Amino acid sequence: MLAIVSAALFFIAFLIDAADISTNHTFTSTNVMLLGLTVLALHFAGVGSGFTVRRRAR
Repeated sequence: MLAIVSAALFFIAFLIDAADISTNHTFTSTNVMLLGLTVLALHFAGVGSGFTVRRRAR
């Protein structure tokens, strides 16, 4: 799920940069890209993947 959010943020950053849309200083393409990288790092770290039960081997 976080990977999809990350891809959407990268796409928004691309559109802001490619269309040369003027935004305020908070939503620049670089800031949106950094948010996407943060979400992607959380995805790779396993955040949001759900709870798994680990069983002990006998």
